[in-house]
Amino acid sequence: MNVMPLTDEFAVTAQISVDDVSAIAEAGYKTIICNRPDYETADQPVFADIKAAAEAAGLSVAYIPVVGMPTPNQVAEMADSLKALPQPVLAYCRSGNRSSILFNAAQG
Repeated sequence: MNVMPLTDEFAVTAQISVDDVSAIAEAGYKTIICNRPDYETADQPVFADIKAAAEAAGLSVAYIPVVGMPTPNQVAEMADSLKALPQPVLAYCRSGNRSSILFNAAQG
């Protein structure tokens, strides 16, 4: 994983695997947010598998899949999730770009 911190409490990364979840928890993250829709590519794990591993590791999760640019509803959902869920947060998508865009949009 190539984790890119955007703030002290929020970072992004590319697609994670179930095997990455324990390292994410050990790194101190409290929440994982998925911004990648299931089945975007055939080789990615589905969110349900990431969610199960995250919850087993004691992490909170949110699923806010984005295709293209985020909608106003997705921005609002991200803002609400960032207020409600424990920090620090690690968000992911295919490359980390959509997660960064959504995070920045949710700040304003």
